[in-house]
Amino acid sequence: MLPLDSAKKLSFNRLISEGDLVITYERHDNMKAVKVSEGLVLQNRFGVFKHSDWIGKPFGTKVFSNKGGFIYLLAPTPELWTLVLSHRTQILYIADISFVIMFLELVPGCVVLESGTGSGSLTTSLAREDFEKTGLNSLVTVGVRDIQGEGFPNEFSGMADAVFLDLPQPWLAIPSVANMLREDGIMCSFSPCIEQVQRSCETLRSNFTDIRTFEVLLRTYEVREVKMDSYRGEGVGDDGVSVGAPPCKRRQRSSDAGNVPESQWFSVPMAKPCMEAKGHTGYLTFARLKCLS
Repeated sequence: MLPLDSAKKLSFNRLISEGDLVITYERHDNMKAVKVSEGLVLQNRFGVFKHSDWIGKPFGTKVFSNKGGFIYLLAPTPELWTLVLSHRTQILYIADISFVIMFLELVPGCVVLESGTGSGSLTTSLAREDFEKTGLNSLVTVGVRDIQGEGFPNEFSGMADAVFLDLPQPWLAIPSVANMLREDGIMCSFSPCIEQVQRSCETLRSNFTDIRTFEVLLRTYEVREVKMDSYRGEGVGDDGVSVGAPPCKRRQRSSDAGNVPESQWFSVPMAKPCMEAKGHTGYLTFARLKCLS
């Protein structure tokens, strides 16, 4: 990632144009990246949406189909791009990405070297918006190189504010990382196995300090409205199952729900853990380059 030039800053506060990448939003778990092309259409369960109707509208617009259904046209922010991109490899998700950016102490203008880019999920957030598809080719330089065997190119020696590694043997690249970082620079290595972490930490001790490893776990909750019986202190959710009733009586309560007078019900918001959450087991190891003085 190259230094951010103020003239190259990206903004989504503009109108959608031919060739733009937009995120079509149906609901939180149903989004798709679409390249706008006049003459093409998007078809889904809500009907047919003409791309020509999107051109000239601002990002965030609610557009309607021929059947009256609707979707939202969202900008391809790093957070949304991570959710819709095609996975060539296992990717990092927002919980890990935000943690990495914070602990690498990144600010606009930082130079970041990354090895193990994969699908570019983290890179997109590092540059704060994917390469050619999302207009990042002016901010990101991509190369093919065996970093574990050859190290980073010498042209970046002493220039990097931060380095991120997602490699099977990160300890082989650590000596090169030390040469690339500015004084007091920070590196981060992502590893799925604790054995990789242990060997990396052994190598880090020679040139790095403040070595720390984290495991970031994400648990999301679904918030929904539940109708409660003001007299019984029980409720019925969208699935027809009573909330607050003993297990042996839940089936009976749900069948009786239709007989309760309307005036006896009131609605309350309730939260329950989602059964599925995007993420994976992994360890983030951070270390700071030792000062020479």
